Amino acid sequence: MKPPSASTLPDAARPLFAAAGLLYLVIIACGVWSEGIARAALITPGAPEATQEAIMAAPGLWRLSIAADLIMLLADVAIAATFLRLFSASSPTLAPLAFALRLVQAALIGAALLPLTLAPQLAPGMLWHAITLHGLGYDLGLIFFGVNCVVMAVMLRRAGLFGRVLPLALAGSGLVYLAGSFTALFAPALNAAMEPAYALPLLAESAFCLWLIIRGLRRPRAVPQAA
Repeated sequence: MKPPSASTLPDAARPLFAAAGLLYLVIIACGVWSEGIARAALITPGAPEATQEAIMAAPGLWRLSIAADLIMLLADVAIAATFLRLFSASSPTLAPLAFALRLVQAALIGAALLPLTLAPQLAPGMLWHAITLHGLGYDLGLIFFGVNCVVMAVMLRRAGLFGRVLPLALAGSGLVYLAGSFTALFAPALNAAMEPAYALPLLAESAFCLWLIIRGLRRPRAVPQAA
């Protein structure tokens, strides 16, 4: 049977799509703010003493960055359960796989936050080791998320609700995450060249987030009744 089009999305599924979109918005906002704004303002690459001074001068901002990551991870678990519910009918094998991959990612990134909680109490050398350990744990988690993105791309195509461009963009995002994490873990000298490529995941996931919200909240147009 042909999957329903986006315009004929069942009413019962619309709240789940909207919830998934809002959860994705929380994930993107918290993730970008915690790592790209808050901690980026405090961490000076290659300068542990300056980083320690910045953290000691703004311990509240440091703690808020960790709290934002925790909120992001809770939203990640919730969206994993939501996607499992939405796509288990069209992808009975891949949906549980995507669910498991996202949970493993959340567990690894959550564990990687533990060293950061001790950062304000550490000497500069140990502080830098804690920050480095967090980065490696984050990259390890993103390997599982990269595979999840590829699996999600296949699921979206099977569902028939998202056209062709968005699934391809998500699959490309998964490859970027995989390449970035593997170079960070095993070929650090090549990792810096990967930074511009992360624009693709940001754009693809933002588009996916907006699609979910719009399709979930938009009501279907009434079909004129025959005279």
